[in-house]
Amino acid sequence: MPNLTTDWRDRLTHRRVWALAAPMILSNISVPLVALVDSTVIGHLPHAHQLGAVAVGASLYTVLAWAMGFLRMGTTGFAAQAAGRGDGAALRQVLLQGLLLAMGLAVLLGAVGVPLSNVALHFMQPSAELNQLTRDFFHTRLFGLPAALASYALVGWFLGAQNARAPLAILLATNLVNIALNLWFVIGLDWGVTGSARASVIAEWTGALVGLALARKTLRAWPGQIAWATLGVWRNWRPLLAVNRDIFIRSLALQAVFFLITVQGARLGDATVAANALLLNGLLLTAHALDGLAHAVEALCGHAIGARDRLALRRSLVVAGGWSLIASLGFALLFLLAGHVFIDMQTDIPDVRATAYGYLPYLATLPLIAVWSYLLDGLFIGATRAREMRNGMVLTLLLVAPIAWMLLGLGNHGLWITFLLFMALRSLTLGAFAWHLQRHDRWLGAPT
Repeated sequence: MPNLTTDWRDRLTHRRVWALAAPMILSNISVPLVALVDSTVIGHLPHAHQLGAVAVGASLYTVLAWAMGFLRMGTTGFAAQAAGRGDGAALRQVLLQGLLLAMGLAVLLGAVGVPLSNVALHFMQPSAELNQLTRDFFHTRLFGLPAALASYALVGWFLGAQNARAPLAILLATNLVNIALNLWFVIGLDWGVTGSARASVIAEWTGALVGLALARKTLRAWPGQIAWATLGVWRNWRPLLAVNRDIFIRSLALQAVFFLITVQGARLGDATVAANALLLNGLLLTAHALDGLAHAVEALCGHAIGARDRLALRRSLVVAGGWSLIASLGFALLFLLAGHVFIDMQTDIPDVRATAYGYLPYLATLPLIAVWSYLLDGLFIGATRAREMRNGMVLTLLLVAPIAWMLLGLGNHGLWITFLLFMALRSLTLGAFAWHLQRHDRWLGAPT
């Protein structure tokens, strides 16, 4: 206990945490803005199928781009550890590998994206007008995929290099250009749905170019040279690819849980599935804010592990954990005391409102349970121990599956109890892996 008190009172660690967390919180909250702007501008056009095309096309594109989100998380830990060692050459290699991997995946996804979209649209069976406009929008957006994936790698690398302002600059540039060009292309030039897609593509490339320019500036503080010959050696790629693979599997499992909640909610009626969607928006708001602190944990803990600094590692966890707990308490009180206002802002349908009100206590409890998994995710990402994250997620699913089946008779209450239990077990399994590594003094060693 005295150590925890001393760690919490360390002002330098507080400054380091918030220097990284504050810009990342702003960055995270701005993420949904691109799709929101697309929908808002197109929503003022005369035909419903135009808005539908943007909604469906953006969803198809988001699925492809989201699936590659491991590029951000996989890059952060390696960059943070290189920065902790003061290894400028390794920092350059991590950046180049991340960008090359992003380009390779963009080409692969571009090749499979069109046939996959055809399959998805076949099952959706949209009208002829919606079908064609969706294809036009989606095919145009694919030209921005290399830039979007490059930005993932750049954001992760900047965070590992202890620079959280650069990701904020990337996202601000992307969003501002997207807003301006959407208004110009759609309303000014009357390019319609295709104009909105073109605006997003140009915005994504603008953000990537801003990131590359800032990366060049950042590298001036880290002397070193790229060892080009190492890029042709498989063993130099294997750690990064293994971490990205494990994070990808873990993320797929997590998204499967959210998908199953939507499916099961739909079986309980339209009002229930709509109410659940509104409540989960509260979780997304909480997660985006708390992830800013988790990102600080990734960068600071990775840096401490690279520098083999036990004290910095412990203090980073204590300070970030303390602020995460305070923030989660704030969100819990917000949803408990003003949850009705949060629901009313999202819908004016009486049945949906009434249904959602009944489940607000679950939403208020959720931040207090979920916060620990966010914090531990940051620790494992910074330590490049993605295998433990993957195993923890799979173990959690295996443990919660039979309980979920037994609670089916409780309807939507059973669904929310299952979800709360899932988040609690997710924290406990990660905590068990963390305790095991601490007990065997393996945090500062090489990941297995």
